[in-house]
Formats: sequence, structure tokens, C-alpha cells
Amino acid sequence: MIDFHKLINNKMKKILNIVSVITLFLMASCQEEVENFGAIDTPSNFVVTAEILGQNNTTAPNGDGSGKVLFTAKANNAISYRYIFGDGSSDNSPSGIYEKRYNQTGLNTFTVTVIATGRGGVSSTKTIQVTVLSNFEDPEAVQFLTGGSQKTWYWSASEAGHLGVGPNSSDDTQNYFPLWYQAAPWEKAASPDSACLYGNELIFSKVGNELKFQLNNQGQTFFNKDFQSVAGGSAGYDFCYNYNAGGLKNVNLGPSESVIMASPSHATRTRGTMMNFSDGGFMGYYIGQSSYEILSITETRMVVRAVMGGNPALAWYHTFTTIQPTQDATDYSNLVFSDEFSTDGAPDSSKWGYDLGAGGWGNGELQTYTNNPANAVVQGGNLVITAIKNGNSYTSARLKSENKYEFKYGKVEFRAKLPAGAGTWPALWMLGQNYATNTWPACGEIDVMEHKGFQPNVIHGTVHYTGHSGGGGITSQITSTNVSSTYHIYKAIWSPQSIRFYVDNVLFHSVINTNSLPFNSDFFLIMNVAMGGTFGGPVDPAFTQSSMSVDYVRVYQ
Repeated sequence: MIDFHKLINNKMKKILNIVSVITLFLMASCQEEVENFGAIDTPSNFVVTAEILGQNNTTAPNGDGSGKVLFTAKANNAISYRYIFGDGSSDNSPSGIYEKRYNQTGLNTFTVTVIATGRGGVSSTKTIQVTVLSNFEDPEAVQFLTGGSQKTWYWSASEAGHLGVGPNSSDDTQNYFPLWYQAAPWEKAASPDSACLYGNELIFSKVGNELKFQLNNQGQTFFNKDFQSVAGGSAGYDFCYNYNAGGLKNVNLGPSESVIMASPSHATRTRGTMMNFSDGGFMGYYIGQSSYEILSITETRMVVRAVMGGNPALAWYHTFTTIQPTQDATDYSNLVFSDEFSTDGAPDSSKWGYDLGAGGWGNGELQTYTNNPANAVVQGGNLVITAIKNGNSYTSARLKSENKYEFKYGKVEFRAKLPAGAGTWPALWMLGQNYATNTWPACGEIDVMEHKGFQPNVIHGTVHYTGHSGGGGITSQITSTNVSSTYHIYKAIWSPQSIRFYVDNVLFHSVINTNSLPFNSDFFLIMNVAMGGTFGGPVDPAFTQSSMSVDYVRVYQ
């Protein structure tokens, strides 16, 4: 007979054993998780000291007037420290050591709060007071920045070099200007990826004795690619991201200690005043920096320099104006000249002549220009200019409207398909008609389109004039697609105010035109395919021939 009581007791024992094993497992697992997480330690024995630089109890009880204080925070079990300095600014210090410059003029007492954080996120707080003397002041800069109350600044987008970068080094021949890159006028307006930069409004105000700053970025900030993670971005290049630039910031002025100040010529290169923005404030272009050196400032124009955050080898330059710049919107719609290349045969001699011969054309070019049909012919609705290899030499063609059609100002459009192959150098451009008496580059040159065969799809737009010949032209470039297999429209709009360059109606370069430049007289059109030279580079040994096909040329005024 089955003993049910015994059976039940045996089952209960088995269940209890299983529960015991599970409990021991869970306890071991929890203990392991606690060990993996680490101990939770509250910082203790927290001590904060403040050494006022230049302090002498007899002659300088509140420091030497530099406003500098060396803070040292120490605590057992602390892994980081944060200082809240009492002047509206704050910063982190993993080591606990921080040199702070107080820039509020005169003798001032600040309540400094230091937060020591331990493992597990627990923290301790210590507060001290420091009384420090700061003799630095730049009331003229404050007046320029604020106009005495409030003033709005804008990027000087119509000015070349309004954004630039150069070295931050001890070489005082290079460290005070954007040696490596200078943005062309309105350069960043050419793409929605960067155009948000020009929407910035930088508002400086004077509130009592305090200088305040607010950046109105219209909801987007132009980020240097090295800091895209701050905005949660991933473009991999400088890009406009949605970003909250924050509210009102305090601005403390102090003396510059940059590499420029070490130069005997520093007085002509910098004002020597630093602007230090609280709470991560920045001046429009995000480079991970909140301190900017004023190089120069007037009532309407300001140039600042900032060392790039995380990369002290680079210094960025920004130019601002109080007069909001407007991009030239001049356009032309009255068609005054065109060639649609609708009749097969030789190019229309009433519109086009030829440059003939060799000699390098001032650029070390390899081709000889001819008027042979093999090098220039109208067929199938296109002007076809073909560069051909002949043994160890090359022939090609260069057509021009000189003495046939010359004009001042207008919109010029070329619809063209470009040659392919390393060493090819097609160009659609204009030259000042007075070049014979006003020798190049003084006569002026407008390169609507140039292309290097060894850099496929990169289109260059450039102007040349005195001081800007050869590689010194005022230039910019844009990357297009399939330029050697499909047609694109290359356009320049040339007005008394500017010269603007486009590919397929996308603006990629803008140059301000003034009365002092040679772009206020008649020019004529040129179309050619060069080979090699200083721009075209080495020719591919396998090159045999390649053509530029021009669908039309149109000029509007």
C-alpha cells in the first residue's frame, strides 16, 4: 500500500533542496554583481585650498592684480571635482587642481562651491570664499561690443576669410592669421549643410558692470566634424545640426596669454584681450572652445581667434560685423548672346575665333592649339573640342569670342560634358579684353569652370587679378557627379557687386566685386581643353584622346 505521507514528505524535501540551490545561486549572482559594480564610496576628508597669485600679506593681501587663483581640492575616495566659481562660470577638474582667472575689475569676494564625486556617483560639497583683486579692464572693448547697452553682431559673410584656420605655434610669422584656409565670401551659403552659419546673431549686452552674451542660432549650429557627437551627429564632416545654444552667458574679459603675445610685433597683431564665455558659450561655429582672443575690434567690425578644443595645434579665426550683410541677388534674364551649335561643321566664325600654337601658354601646358576639324567641330548639336595624342605631343583647340562678342556684366551659362583622363584640363572662362595693354593678370580672368582629369568631378571656380595669379587665384570648388558622362550647367552671374559661381544652379563660390578690381570692363568668352601643365598635372600614359562637348553657350543681361 502506498504511504502518501512519506511520498509527500520526500517531494517536499526535494522541492526545498531545489529552492535552496536557487537561493544560493541568486545570492552568489547578486554578490558577483555588487563586486562587478564596485564599492560605493562617499568622498571624505574633503579639503579645498585657494592660493591667490602674487599674494603678500603686507603689500598685496589680495594678489598681484592678475585675478588668478590656484585652487586645490583633495578628498579620499574622490574621482573627480567640479568647481562653481561664483562669477557665473564653472568647470570640471579631474585632478582637483584648477587655475582660475577672475576678471571682474576691482576687489571682489566670490563664493566658490566645489563638488567632489566618488565611485557610484555619490558626492560631497565644500564651499569657500576668496577675495581677489583684478586690475584688468578693457572698457573700450566693452563699449564696442555692446554700444553701451546691447549690440548684435553677424558673420561678415561677404568678406573673404570671415572663417579661417591656421597654426597655433611659436612661429610668429604664421600664428596670427588664417594661413591654411580662408573662406570665400558667402562660401557656406552654397550648401544647406553649412548655410546655417550665416543665420547666427551674436548679442552682447551690458547689464550693470557685467558683460553678457547670447547666441541666437535660429535652432541650428554649424559644427566642426570633431565635435559632431555633441549634437548627436554622424555626418563625418562639418555640418549644421539642430542644437540648443543655451541662454544668457557671462563674459569675463582678461589679458591674452596666447602665442601671439610672445612676438615683439604682438601690439600690431592682437588687442590682447580674451573673452571667456561661461557655461560652454561659443561664437557661432562649434569648435569645442569658450575662450576667444580679440585681435581687433571697432564699432562695426571684430576679428577673434580661438584655439581649437582638443587640438591645440589649430587656431580658428572669425570675422564679425554689426552691419548685417546681404548676398547679392542680382540676376539677368534678357538673352543677348547664344550659340546652340545647331549647324554641323566648323564653329560659327561670326562668333568664334581661335588661339593657335604651343609654347605652354604660361602654365607649362603640353598641347598645340589648332583650328583643325579633328580638334574643334560642331556635330550633333554640340561643339566638340577634342584633345588628341600624336606620338609624344598633343593637339587641341581653344575658341574665343574676342573682337566678336565682348560684354560687361551678365549671366553666363555653359551646358557641357567634360573630357576624362588624368592630365586633361578643360576650361570655360572669360578674359579681360584689354589684356594686350593691361597685361594679365591685371586685365582680370573669370574661370566659370575648370576641371582636373586626375580629380574627377571636382569643379573649380576662380578669379585672377593682380596679386592673385596662378595658384593664388581666389578660388573654390564643388564636387559634382559624372561630369564626363553627363551634361551639367556651369554658370557665373557677374554684377557690379559680385561674381557668383554655380554648378546646376548650386552656388559654390562668391567674390565681391569693387571699383578697384578689373571686373568692371568688357570681357570675352573662351572654351578650351588643355593638357598637363601646372593645373592639369601629369598626363596618363595610356591617354589617346578625349572631348569636351558643349551643348550651348548663353549670355543674359
